[in-house]
Amino acid sequence: MKQSPLLSVKNISVDFGSGRKKFRAVSNVSFDVYESETLSLVGESGSGKTTIGRAIMRVHPISEGEIIYRGERISGDLTPKAERLVHQKIQMIFQDPMASLNERAKIDYIVSEGLYSFHLFKDEAERVAKVEQALRDVGLLPEFATRFPHEFSGGQRQRIGIARALVMEPELLVADEPISALDVSIRAQVINLLNKLKRNKSLTYLFIAHDLSVVRFISDRIAVIYRGRLVELAQSEDLFRKPLHPYTRALLTAVPTPDPEIEKKKKIIVYKPAARSPDEPAPSWIEAEPGHFVLGTEKEVNSWLKL
Repeated sequence: MKQSPLLSVKNISVDFGSGRKKFRAVSNVSFDVYESETLSLVGESGSGKTTIGRAIMRVHPISEGEIIYRGERISGDLTPKAERLVHQKIQMIFQDPMASLNERAKIDYIVSEGLYSFHLFKDEAERVAKVEQALRDVGLLPEFATRFPHEFSGGQRQRIGIARALVMEPELLVADEPISALDVSIRAQVINLLNKLKRNKSLTYLFIAHDLSVVRFISDRIAVIYRGRLVELAQSEDLFRKPLHPYTRALLTAVPTPDPEIEKKKKIIVYKPAARSPDEPAPSWIEAEPGHFVLGTEKEVNSWLKL
């Protein structure tokens, strides 16, 4: 029996502006996120991946389609009860750990914001205990609660952002480039922390990134997005073993290789989508191999499978 998805994004589009200035940032995107998995959304800057994350969080309204969470629609107009459920059970980790924290507030208040908003504690002692536990869960000392964000390093600030999300006891975390603003040496620590939290707390992640080499170590499945459209979706190792779409292959050639000899011989692919004649069929979402989906015509997909 096939597992039902925790989150379903169905044919969503997101527009900015109106009239002649209207710009479609996301076009007809669909995917499912299953419980206790990590689905990574990968693409270059401006591809629309952060917009999708923010649409799920209801920061950006969607123009078309719908978003379903545990069988209930969470896009469009919601009842107060449904909105409360969404904001408690889905949390976001932001890209810039400094910009996402209130510089004038102590860590105790920052981590407690969601608890205050939804009154998720019986008394002050329970609130303090929840904050201290959230800090311990991300590898920080409870006494850090009395300090301000500027007293911490970038990696510690990102841990505080993760603690703020965890204290709400979410089921789904939308992680928007959570390591791109960190030093390389700190990135591995944060990825290991996210993997540990996933195991210990049965969390589900939508992990947004631009670097395929990073997502390989955290993802169960990877979805590749180009100019607002999904072009490929597959199990993590399948995607690295046999990328089908030319854009995915181009992204993979940009991943640095530790061996200098291999790196010297490597040929960088630059993706340039071919112009289509009006009589050509439009590309569609095709399951090229079991669980491996790609955007293209049947003729294109057959040629990519032979490569």
